[in-house]
Amino acid sequence: MKSIRLMLTVLVGLVSLPALATDYLLPAKDSRLVGENQYYIVQDNGESLESIAARFQLGLTNMMEANPGVDPYLPKPGTRIIIPHQLVLPDAPRKGIVVNIAEMRLYYYPKGEDFVRVLPIGIGQVGRDTPEKWVTQVYRKKANPTWTPTARMHKEAEARGETLPKVWPAGPDNPMGLFAIYIGNLYAIHGTNADFGIGLRVSQGCVRLRNEDIEELFHEVPVGTRVQFVNQPIKATEEPDGARYLEVHQPLSRTEAEFESNAPVPLELSPAIARFVAHRDTDSFVIKRLLEDRSGMPTRINP
Repeated sequence: MKSIRLMLTVLVGLVSLPALATDYLLPAKDSRLVGENQYYIVQDNGESLESIAARFQLGLTNMMEANPGVDPYLPKPGTRIIIPHQLVLPDAPRKGIVVNIAEMRLYYYPKGEDFVRVLPIGIGQVGRDTPEKWVTQVYRKKANPTWTPTARMHKEAEARGETLPKVWPAGPDNPMGLFAIYIGNLYAIHGTNADFGIGLRVSQGCVRLRNEDIEELFHEVPVGTRVQFVNQPIKATEEPDGARYLEVHQPLSRTEAEFESNAPVPLELSPAIARFVAHRDTDSFVIKRLLEDRSGMPTRINP
């Protein structure tokens, strides 16, 4: 089985099969670049970027960053779009689950295996933010979870003229979906009762996955697995051959006003990223374009 998985993973980027898009062979310890981008022609059947993203195991934001100017609701048939399957692994231990909220991706490193599974996620709304610097673990798992709205949620529902039950019963209409991985008293990694929202800020702070993804993760992740949350809108790597890559995402908005303005959020370079960029071989024109475009795709910044 392991050899079959490895063979299939090598094919990522060579064929347009979405089932192969989530597993990447782990590179050497001194490398963090994995995968290859693909291209897709929008079909004349009412496709949206969301439906294409779901087909290729991506979030909507991943698709929009990589394809600026493409209508997310009604992309023009015949348009050639990028499927951003190349990425830089987060600057974090390759253990258990790593959630990078800035790029809205979850990385699962199965113990004893030499691949990483990458899944798109939905995260907390502004004011209900998903943690960004936290190391915890999987405390328990539950199939067919119930959902207990907080007092704040009840109050907000009443303001909208709605009534929430004290406990939402298990089932396909439950906002947590059919599977939940609990990582603390307030947070879980769970499914959804909606067919949208992956790659967006839509949850009450938890990590939301598509139902087929959470079901697979639920059965594979053991209780006790390490879970780390990071917020890395800029990721960097210097590869063994000397090639240096930068991957830049749009940072998360901090306020409702910032979120609603649609204006670019200021980028803050960490000391490590600042040193990486300041290298004498860095192409300043490429850096300027990357920091402006924020395409979410790794780009080489040296000759």
